Amino acid sequence: MLLPDTIWFEIAIVSMIFALGNILFGHFEEQTPKYRRVGKFILTLMVIVGLSTFLSRTISLIVLGLAFLPVIYIHGILLPRKGINGWTGEPKDKYYELRGWDKTKLTHNNEEK
Repeated sequence: MLLPDTIWFEIAIVSMIFALGNILFGHFEEQTPKYRRVGKFILTLMVIVGLSTFLSRTISLIVLGLAFLPVIYIHGILLPRKGINGWTGEPKDKYYELRGWDKTKLTHNNEEK
């Protein structure tokens, strides 16, 4: 059983955040290499578990909560200022340009659909 007084609680919280993030916002990472996406998860997990182990659970959960501030800023303020929907990432050509991604893959993907 998952008890909230074990380190598995932090692991479960971080894993759920990443799972929901990938389901809801995975389209923002279409061309990001898989190793970077996996590495981001592992690094986040290591930082949160490390903070919880060596400092306190409260500090680790505060840091995890503060990690949402850049996400809120990017999706709620920065992308809309650039003319990009912060929820859908559309128009795709503007988003690809912002990320510096190859737009030829964009037209190729649209032709397949």
